[in-house]
Amino acid sequence: ILQASPMFFEMLVLDLMQSLGYGAGPDDIEHVGGVRDGGIDGIISLDKLGFDKVCIQAKRWQGPVGRPDVQAFYGALAGRKTVKGVMLTTSSFTREAIEFADQMGNIVLIDGKLLAALMIDHGVGVGFQKAIKIPRLDEDYFNND
Repeated sequence: ILQASPMFFEMLVLDLMQSLGYGAGPDDIEHVGGVRDGGIDGIISLDKLGFDKVCIQAKRWQGPVGRPDVQAFYGALAGRKTVKGVMLTTSSFTREAIEFADQMGNIVLIDGKLLAALMIDHGVGVGFQKAIKIPRLDEDYFNND
């Protein structure tokens, strides 16, 4: 993921959100990321009329995401007149960032470990192989010595 483009990560995050059950359908998920995205990488409509929305911010970083970044996302939510947000990162969040999100109560933070677990649990970017048992003769069992 770190070697892919930022846009790839933004799309991956939106695919994950859809697999988690967000959005009534594919048309309810909009990618708005880019250089001038206003701090929002995606918008998900939670209802058919689009009144209830969640904004998404994807940070494909190696270092921790700090409080200033979460505060900027909080401001971007207000700019979009949206009250719910999910910020995801490939890395981690600082303690201050987590405390700020907890105080605000309307931002969910997903770090790299949880991101990977959610991707595996919901089959995003992963494939599954079926394990098979191949019997073999246990010669020790039949040895009467």
